[in-house]
Parts: sequence; structure tokens; C-alpha cells
Amino acid sequence: MRRFVALALALLVASSYAQEKKDDKKDEYPPIPTIDLKRKTPIEYGADIQPIFEKKCLVCHSGTELRGKYDMSTHAKVLKGGKRGTAVVAGKPAESNLFVFCSRQKQPMMPPKTDEPLNSQEVSLIKLWIEEGAKAPTTVKIKDRVIPNLPPALVRPVRAVAVSPDGKAVAASRGNQLHIFEVKTIPAEKKGGKDTQEWSYAKSFFDPQLKTPDGKAAKAAHISLVEAMAFSPDGKTLITGSFQEVTIWDVAKGEPKQRIAGFADKVCAIAFSVDGKKFVTGGGSPTEDGEIKVYDADTGKLFTTILAGHSDTVFGAAFSPDGKLLATCGADKFVKVFELPADATKPAKFVKSFEGHTHHVMGVGWTPDGKKIASCGADNFVKVWDYEKGEKLRDMQGHQKQVTSLIFVGKTAQFVTGSGDASVRMWNADNGGNVRSFTGAADFVYAVSASTDGAVVASGCEDGVVRVYNGTSGTLLKAALPPDAEPKKEEPKK
Repeated sequence: MRRFVALALALLVASSYAQEKKDDKKDEYPPIPTIDLKRKTPIEYGADIQPIFEKKCLVCHSGTELRGKYDMSTHAKVLKGGKRGTAVVAGKPAESNLFVFCSRQKQPMMPPKTDEPLNSQEVSLIKLWIEEGAKAPTTVKIKDRVIPNLPPALVRPVRAVAVSPDGKAVAASRGNQLHIFEVKTIPAEKKGGKDTQEWSYAKSFFDPQLKTPDGKAAKAAHISLVEAMAFSPDGKTLITGSFQEVTIWDVAKGEPKQRIAGFADKVCAIAFSVDGKKFVTGGGSPTEDGEIKVYDADTGKLFTTILAGHSDTVFGAAFSPDGKLLATCGADKFVKVFELPADATKPAKFVKSFEGHTHHVMGVGWTPDGKKIASCGADNFVKVWDYEKGEKLRDMQGHQKQVTSLIFVGKTAQFVTGSGDASVRMWNADNGGNVRSFTGAADFVYAVSASTDGAVVASGCEDGVVRVYNGTSGTLLKAALPPDAEPKKEEPKK
């Protein structure tokens, strides 16, 4: 009898504990209360509601990323809803899934519990908007036209670098300038030993047609900062990206062959296909759909545009080894893959996305077999993904601040990253190992690049210095500056 009583008590306690845990779970995400907004003017969709969706919802509900098949990119689509039916019933917030999900009165919560929820002000605005009839926008957003001018003299970050495929030259920005550094062999007789190699400034590229808004010669590669660059696989062409434009350069002549304008904002990424027949640009205005454009490398003509691929700025892009796929990444925290069309008459096709970064994804690349993708982000992480399975293989830690750039070394599983913690590292995508570190940077590292054989690695830094390394040993070969930036040498006293 005592055993029976003891067992009954135990079951009662366990049941009570389970109920308490259930109640605790229920209270963990309580409904978000509404407040009296005391407004004297009606809610305006464009000014009051759309900014909430852009901030909290469009990452998962726009472009090719449509959770629950719900697209919130336009007013009409917001009203239409997704797989759960109509999202908004005009005049009736309590019957509108949009409101009850956002206010956490009903499952599923939106945004999900892992993301930042709406606050009482935002929930109340949505409630009042629905009560007033969920009216369409009455105003149209007109973007202010930005006319770029030359950066201040002291603003000279190296935002972009590119090592030539043969490892004999390094192209680097410095503010809006474009400089070339080359390696030269010094004969043994001049050094009193064996032949040695030294890196030094070679030349600068200028666009003679470039003029400032007041009509003066700019004497630069671009008006605004150079944000991205890439050499063609044969090393004969260099492409640089800046605010709303890219320039295609003839490397041998040091002259611009073509300038392509019309971009929405900064061009943050440039990459060539392995065969050199195409190149891609990535960019776009912050908080708006990212911009992805693919061009024919021979003609400079637009091949295809990937519309609404990302819901925010695109920071990285890379062709798969066979050139059929394109991996991109951006401020919306996603890595995405698109299948490119065989001809320009058809659009690119969204294939899959990889989710796991908790901040902007800054760089992306493929292993040479096309089976893995590596990405880096402002969350300080480097991640490797199994492309076929669509799953994360591993997290790779070591950088202490945002990881700004990533590039694979030729046809190997090794890749190089740069970080805001002033470090540059080489990794192995197959086993997650840190191959080596490249030290010497004194400030925030924006960009990295490597020669095809990995013998030369270069980095670009906030301090305006281009650092060239021996890729196999990690030794710093040169902290390079153009002549006008070299410290002046003191003349010997007489």
C-alpha cells in the first residue's frame, strides 16, 4: 500500500512539474501588447507599415526566399497571403493572420522566435492600419539622386585587391586610385649572392575621360572609392567596381576599354567564370533588393540579371567550377545558388539557399569539385556547406571580428580570408584546418586575393597599405605604397 501511495505521489509531482514546464514554455513568448498611438493622421502604408516589413519580414518573405509561400514585397502581395490563406482582412485585425502572428497571439510566431520580434509600437501600427481598411500606399518613394565627388584626401582605404593569375602583379585600390605593384628579379651579382625577387610600385591606372561634377579631370580610376576588382583568368583584363559603375581595363596598356554605368549603388563584388567567358557583379542599395548582373566578358554586354535574388545588398558572388551555377551572399544573411541560363533569352533559376549566418554574409566561393561552398560573415564565422545536401558541414572559428572577404586558391580546397581583426588566414575546406596565418596588418582588413598557385597572397587594409605575402610560408614580402604615399626620407645632416 505504501509503495502504491509513493508511486501515486511521484506521478502527481511529475505531472505537476511537466505542467509547470509547459506553462513556463507558454509564458516564454507572451503576446505582444498593443498601445494607444493617439494619432491625428491616418496610417500611410509607405511611410508607416512598409519600413516595418523591410526591417523585420522581407528577409524571409521576398524574392526567392518565401517562407510559407508568403511574399511581402508589395502591398497587394501582403494582402493576398500565402499557404495559410488570406493574411489581411480589412477592418478586422483579430481575423487577420498577419496581425495575430506578428503580435504572437497565435502560432506560428512571425518573425520566428529565433529572430527579433516586433515591438508594441510596430504591432500597434499594423493593427491600426488594418482597422483603417489596410489601404494601399498613397505616396511613391523617390530616391534622392546621389552625385558622387572625390573622397577627402585622407580617405585612402584599400577596399579591393587582386593578384594576377601568374602571381607577378598585384592590383590594389587606394581610395579612388588604382595602383599596380610588380615583382622583379634582382640578379645575383647585384646582391652578392643568389637571385632575389622584390616587389615594388609599377604604375597607376587612370581614366582620362573621368571628370568631377564641376568638370575637372579626376586623375583617378573612379570618382568614388574602388570597392571591388578581379583579374580575368588570362590576366589580360582587370575589372574594377565603384559607386554605380564598373570599368573594364586593358592591363597591358593600362587603359580603360569600357565603362558600364547604371548600377543601383556600390558594386561590392566582381568575379569571373573559370573559363573567363563571363563575369558577375554584386551590389545594390541597403535594405532594398540586392543587385546581381552577369555579363559577357568579351563584349561587356549584359547577359542576365537575377531579380530579387537577395532582399538586401549582395557582398559576394562566385561561379561554380563548371560555370553553370552562381553562388551569391549578402546582407540578408543568406547564401544562395542560382542556375544560369544557356542563353540570355531565359532567366536564371533559383536552386537553393543556405541559412546559418547571423549577420551579413560577406564572401563566398566553391571548392574545385563543386561539392562544397565556403562563406564568411560579419558574425565572425567561416562556414563550409555541403552543396548537394544543402547542409552545413562545419563552422570554422579564429577571426575575432567580421570576416570581410574570401577567395579560393586555384584548383585546391584551400581558401584565404581577411578580417576586421587585422588578420589574414588560409583554411582547408575539406577538413576545416587553419593552414597558416599572415601577420603584419595594422588595421581593418577589407580584401584578400591569391595567385592561382597560391604562391602569392595579398591583402588590402584601412591604413592604405597593400601587403604582399609568400603564400607558402606566410612571410610578409612587401608592405606596398604608391610613391606619393611613401614616408619621406630625412636628408643626412651636413
